[in-house]
Amino acid sequence: MRAEQIERRSEVAPPVPGGRRWRWAWLGAGTLLWLFAVHGRFDIAVAAWLSPVFLLRFVRTGPALGGLAAVWAASALAGVFWLVETAVPMTVIVVVGIIGLGTLTVVPYVVDRLVSPRAGTVTSLLLFPAALAACEFLMTLLSPFGTAFGVPAATQHDDLALLQVVSVTGPYGVGFLIGWFATTANHLWEQRLRANAVRGAAAYVVVLLIALLAGGARLAFLPPDGGTVRVAGISPDTSVTRELRATLSADLTPQQVAGQDQATVRAAFGKVNANLLARTREAGQAGAKIVMWSEQAAGVLAADERAFLGQVAAVARESGIYLQAAVSVVLPQAPYAANRTYLYDPAGTRVWVYNKAHPIPGLEFYPPGDGVVPVARTPYGRLATVICFDADFPELMRVDADIVLVPARDWAEIGPVHSQKASLRSIENGYAMVRQAEFGVSGAFDPQGRVLAAHDYAGGDRHVVFSDVPVRGTTTVYRVIGDAFAWVCLAGTAVAIGLAVRRRTR
Repeated sequence: MRAEQIERRSEVAPPVPGGRRWRWAWLGAGTLLWLFAVHGRFDIAVAAWLSPVFLLRFVRTGPALGGLAAVWAASALAGVFWLVETAVPMTVIVVVGIIGLGTLTVVPYVVDRLVSPRAGTVTSLLLFPAALAACEFLMTLLSPFGTAFGVPAATQHDDLALLQVVSVTGPYGVGFLIGWFATTANHLWEQRLRANAVRGAAAYVVVLLIALLAGGARLAFLPPDGGTVRVAGISPDTSVTRELRATLSADLTPQQVAGQDQATVRAAFGKVNANLLARTREAGQAGAKIVMWSEQAAGVLAADERAFLGQVAAVARESGIYLQAAVSVVLPQAPYAANRTYLYDPAGTRVWVYNKAHPIPGLEFYPPGDGVVPVARTPYGRLATVICFDADFPELMRVDADIVLVPARDWAEIGPVHSQKASLRSIENGYAMVRQAEFGVSGAFDPQGRVLAAHDYAGGDRHVVFSDVPVRGTTTVYRVIGDAFAWVCLAGTAVAIGLAVRRRTR
């Protein structure tokens, strides 16, 4: 037993000479790179790959407790930087939540520092990436923010070949590859390019090349087949929205809006709603067969809801379209607001009503919907819908559909970022997505993540976005097996920690 322990320990080389002298430089480099790898406005894709390389070097070349505390501080700084660059309102629950998530992001470094040195070479190379993927997965399970923060896959949004891996592993496969790159680079660093380190690096390169080549082949040789349907996404004209906000300030809470003079509220909403219905008729005349509105595009008092939906149904019937109306309903008593979408078919019949399943923590205070994503069979494939922030939760988005409609409402700083995050769900599940965002960036994506249409709200007064969308999706491995890869990473990490604790107690 003693000989075996000595042999295992010898497989991990001691830190390179001068490691302690440079360790604070490694911390500085890793922290700086982390700021540009949280998927915000200022992201640099390669920073997501390099940051953990330097942070691992820092943690491995000094006292464990101090090193891990410094990495935790770096993670908290990265989280706060993300809030600043995306202009997320810094409520107490948001700030505490982001810093709390920073604690979870340190766990892979704890595992690498305390468990990996006692493991064999292969285990030490794979344990950090497995822990990284496992902690990303735990964040989406435990955090009210889903994949909005802490999951690096979206930082690689321009590399479609690499992102095809999420159709098998979910978003956590990208994090695993990034973590494996960090341990491989450090192994080469520590071993000074010795033969066993080169062999480990070669194994990693082979796996990465397979992932890239398979992704490229999927894009080149397995494009979406079948026909397309013209979809129009509509947000209210900027001018009418500006007029609405002059009457009803954007800072008013739902309770305050409910307490306003009803005639004033009804008139203000009426101008926006008339604009939406007019633009919808125009879209139908321009050949759209499916029309959707951005999140809470229309506003109605609860007493007027039925009459307004009658107008929506009539426009769907007259235009011969599927029309999804996204409506903010002002209720006379708590919770004072509802965030809903209604789909009407070309006969004017209601197909579904859906309530937002994930209100934004600290910003939206109405109760969540039941979390059941509606799916309807149509001549243009199976349609489904969620609302904005719902698309940051991969489990909710695992639906058997061909086209998913995502009405959204963002702001300028987070608009492109949020659209990129949502596009991952298309690749994961093999459906097209049409995301219409007021105040942000609207986009349409095919089942492999290609951009079919894009529109920046800041670009003009009218916001009607047409896209020709595939009517037939594909079945992906991830949609069938779900988060099996993440569960394997979580189980493997737990087993490795358990064995390390057992060895230590013995």
